[in-house]
Amino acid sequence: METVQFKTNIKCSGCIATVTPGLNETAGADNWEVDLQSPDKILTISADLVDADKVKAAVEAAGYKAEKVA
Repeated sequence: METVQFKTNIKCSGCIATVTPGLNETAGADNWEVDLQSPDKILTISADLVDADKVKAAVEAAGYKAEKVA
C-alpha cells in the first residue's frame, strides 16, 4: 500500500463535502482523509496505487488547491 500526502486549502467539513465525489472516484471512498487540525490541512491518501496528478486534478476541479508533500 502506498501513502501520499498533499498540503491543501480545504478548511472545513463543507469543503470536504465538496471534494468528496472527486476523491472517492480517484482514490476510493475509504482511502483518504483530510486533517483539518493541521495548519497545512494535510490530505492523506493510502491506496494500492495512487496517481498524484489525478488526485491533484480532482481537488482542483472542486475549487481547492493541493500540493504534494515530498
